[in-house]
Amino acid sequence: MGATEPGGNGEAEGEERENGKGGEGLKDLEKGEVNIQKESVQTYPPNEFHMSRVQRLSATNPLRLVIDNATRVASPSPAQTQPHSRPAPTPLHHHQQQQQQEAPPPPQPQPQPQPRSTPTPQQNVVSLNSRAYTNKISLFVFTLHMVLAVGLVGFLIFKGVQGLLKEGRAQRREKRVLKYFLPQVEAAATLSITLAFVWQKAVRLWPKFMVHFIIWTSFSLTLAAGILLICFQTPATDGIGVVFIAFAIGNGLYACWVTQRTSFCSKIFLKALEPVSKFSDLNQPTYWMLGSGFVWMSFWIFAVIGALNFYVPPLIIFALALSIAWTAEVMRNVANLTVSRVIALYYLRGMQSSTEFCFQRALSNNLGSACLGSLYVPSIEALRIVARGLNLIEGEDEFMFSCAHCCLRVMESIFRRGNGWAYVQIAAYGKGFVKASQDTWELFVKREMTEVVDSDITSAICFLTGVCSGSICTIAVCSWTYSVHHGYLGTLAVLSAFIGYLMTRIAMALPQACVSCYYVCYAENPENRLFDRTIPDRIDLVKSGRLDVVVPTPRVPRRFQR
Repeated sequence: MGATEPGGNGEAEGEERENGKGGEGLKDLEKGEVNIQKESVQTYPPNEFHMSRVQRLSATNPLRLVIDNATRVASPSPAQTQPHSRPAPTPLHHHQQQQQQEAPPPPQPQPQPQPRSTPTPQQNVVSLNSRAYTNKISLFVFTLHMVLAVGLVGFLIFKGVQGLLKEGRAQRREKRVLKYFLPQVEAAATLSITLAFVWQKAVRLWPKFMVHFIIWTSFSLTLAAGILLICFQTPATDGIGVVFIAFAIGNGLYACWVTQRTSFCSKIFLKALEPVSKFSDLNQPTYWMLGSGFVWMSFWIFAVIGALNFYVPPLIIFALALSIAWTAEVMRNVANLTVSRVIALYYLRGMQSSTEFCFQRALSNNLGSACLGSLYVPSIEALRIVARGLNLIEGEDEFMFSCAHCCLRVMESIFRRGNGWAYVQIAAYGKGFVKASQDTWELFVKREMTEVVDSDITSAICFLTGVCSGSICTIAVCSWTYSVHHGYLGTLAVLSAFIGYLMTRIAMALPQACVSCYYVCYAENPENRLFDRTIPDRIDLVKSGRLDVVVPTPRVPRRFQR
């Protein structure tokens, strides 16, 4: 146990003797402890190696790692409780350790603080290909109505055929109706369809001329129809004639009131109808709706004849009239939605969509909105006209008109939640009717377009076009009926005007939809290159306060209010 192990060189042994601790280290090795001296694992680099070059190497360089491992010593064992002396290093080794101690450690890369992940708000990207059905309750109600209407029409046609087969008074009356009533009604339907296409084509070709022509022609034709009915000198025709003349007077006053707006309306028609030439089949939905309307109208007439052989014929005929009015309005709005989607996608995305696909979408996904709008919009427009009429004749001392302002404000508030401008966003984005109405009106408010769209008369032009067709049909059918049979003059006068109006409104859905798309799509993206300065110039004129741009609501002079 007293022998010395060859674990180092002469210098190391001398250092051990100087420190007086050599025997203690040998005892540890003999005991089997794992305390290995530095010299036992020290490897000396060659004398020619320049250590200054090592320090220039990166800490991650492979050569630096090899050299560092070669000069590394084992760390003391945790079992060792007393420190042991180190052998004196060679000059080269001492120089290497001194350089390592003097050289600053390589800078450790500071960990980059990770940014705290904050949830980014996701934008509401409205899809142009929504497959959801809109206004399902309205769709269900309309479908149920059509089932009941088809059942009632079929039952009344059966009653009519049954009355024709039975001998007696009912058979003679139905034969007389078929001879003097049915041909005139079918003629009115055919004439109204012809007039519908004539009006639409004329508006598309000569919009500037047709705006003035329609406004004053509707007044003239309505007045002429009223005078003709009074000339027949029957109680029924006299009452209907008075109604026609009263409407003509109101129409004439309206024509004088909106004269300043006709030039801007002509410009809007001219600009809005420009994309129509890019879609050769854009009128196909109108053809289908008018053809379907003519077929359903023919069955409806047979049902009216059959109602004469059933209980309470006036009530049944009134119910049939309401049914066909709603059905025809839905047909018009289906054509409106189809054209609106085609033109809106052209403005918003520059796409040339398939008219057939848009027509199928209007008949399926958006049919519920068309049904709701067909009930809602005409009712609100009628109430709005009544409220404005009350606002015109309000007086300071009259109690019955004290709530005129309140009624008008209520109608305006309701109008913001349901209006005809909504069909563009219904067709483009698949929104519900109320949501589309609110979003569209918010766009108008944001772009400061409310006064411009509120003073727009394109919907009034389309309405007066239907009035013109109704008056022409009344004049033609009543003149024919008066020459063959006087008994149905009053009924045919009302019915022919009704049919002429409905059929023409279906055809005029195309220009009205184009104008709506022009306004709404401009409100969504005014920077679109497809729009010119027509609307911005109009907004500037409105802001300037010129009275010839936005005509204020006329008031009854104070001296006539007492």
